[in-house]
Amino acid sequence: MKLHLLILPVIILLIISCNQKPASDKLDEENYNNYLRIGNELSGQAQSVLLSNVSGAIKKGGTVYAVEFCNLEASGITDSLNNLCNCSISRISAKNRNPKNVLSTDIEHELWEYFLLVNQTELIHDTVVIDRQRIIYYKPILTSMQACLQCHGPVVEIDKATYDRIEELYPDDKAMDYELNELRGMWKIEFKNEEGTETTPNVVTDNAAGGLNELQLKF
Repeated sequence: MKLHLLILPVIILLIISCNQKPASDKLDEENYNNYLRIGNELSGQAQSVLLSNVSGAIKKGGTVYAVEFCNLEASGITDSLNNLCNCSISRISAKNRNPKNVLSTDIEHELWEYFLLVNQTELIHDTVVIDRQRIIYYKPILTSMQACLQCHGPVVEIDKATYDRIEELYPDDKAMDYELNELRGMWKIEFKNEEGTETTPNVVTDNAAGGLNELQLKF
């Protein structure tokens, strides 16, 4: 356990600096912690909105309907969040369902492997990195609820109608055969940092949270 605690800051430092041309020399501790706080707030709100809508879809039409909802509506919800929060919010994974959600940079592949490692020790947590002109927040997404496994669990345990619909909508799906509390993906929140000037995203205040709540779909 102590070994992993020592490895953590070294890995993060290497990820930030390796083969990169940062927009500024570094993020000081205050700014780093500020981006951690804001990223955690935004990803928490985004997760809440998506889970609420998916739960509503399951209640309305079961898991088959929920799969169809995710195919049609999930990206629209994150797009609306982007506009509301003045940043780019997405979900990415090495075992993606939606082909748009692939890992796209060396940093993301390194983080994925690292999160897989620390997930086994319960030390998994969020981080902020600088990549070219971008400040990016990453937060692991785990299969933390039994309901996740209705569409992402072992193939033999997924309802046949649900499995068939997933195969139809996502012929290259990689997002099955999970157990509880395994790494499913990562939240990615991107903040522009053009010409060394940091762009501060909208913090999720009570008013902003109200805007997020308006994104709830009516079932």
